[in-house]
Amino acid sequence: MSWLVVQQGDNPSSDYFVKPALASEELKVCDLLSPPEDLSVDTGTDLVFVRYLTPPWKRWVEQNYASLGRLAFFMDDDLFDLSAHAKLPLRYRWKLYRLAWRHQQWLKRLNAELWVSNHWLAEKYQHWQPRVMAPQSPYGGSPLQKTFFYHGSASHGQEIRWLLPVVEEVLQRDPAFSFELFGNTEIRKLFSHLPRVHVLQPMPWSAYKALVGRPGRAIGLAPLLPSSFNLARSATKFFDITQAGAVGIYADHPVYQSIVQHEHNGLLLPLDQKTWADAVLQLGHDEHYRLHMLDRARSYCADS
Repeated sequence: MSWLVVQQGDNPSSDYFVKPALASEELKVCDLLSPPEDLSVDTGTDLVFVRYLTPPWKRWVEQNYASLGRLAFFMDDDLFDLSAHAKLPLRYRWKLYRLAWRHQQWLKRLNAELWVSNHWLAEKYQHWQPRVMAPQSPYGGSPLQKTFFYHGSASHGQEIRWLLPVVEEVLQRDPAFSFELFGNTEIRKLFSHLPRVHVLQPMPWSAYKALVGRPGRAIGLAPLLPSSFNLARSATKFFDITQAGAVGIYADHPVYQSIVQHEHNGLLLPLDQKTWADAVLQLGHDEHYRLHMLDRARSYCADS
């Protein structure tokens, strides 16, 4: 048996409820916002919409209804009662109306099954004879993440853009890596096509000192591109990266050459993006190598 799961991007509703419930089935996942006109499925394929519906998908279902198997709609909020949305932000209320509430009569007309996330919803919509689905952990088999990061401010825009291909390659080659950086809406959009990227809001220095002292980071990046402004930089990122419990990859530049000894308390590398991506992966995979340099970096910080 095969199921077509239509969802609005990766989301917790699918991962906690729908996909675990269908784990023994053959699944094809489609994005709700992708045009379905040219989509073809095998006869008898079952279809579930996760939380939301759109008119193009309704038309596609109507055109292919005779060849589809079961049709279902899953919700883990009360999407079909406008009074339940009264205190929500107006923009979110409009989304629930547009993508869920207004489609319930169409779902009933096509004899769609209703899947819900708890017994309260099942009791409220008992006339629909809903199926209750229990949440299951989506984290089984997920690799523990190694975070590499760049904590540059807005004045480091050229370094952030230079790092984009580095981040792309690392995340593509190893799903155990996540990347962290600071940025505004523009930076968030720049990295939005990548998985496992966390863009933090800029924060006051006192808040940053507390943040960087929290564990969980493995590798810090400190590129420094040629510019008049960068001539006046200092090597303070060495101390930030070390405080984070990470080993740094630094531009082989006089700013960092004053503190960093290559392969002793960090890495000094030329500004070659492939070289930097390879170095991130090597450090992430060789914990002994990384921790040895971290000990030396911490000793330098303690003595300085």
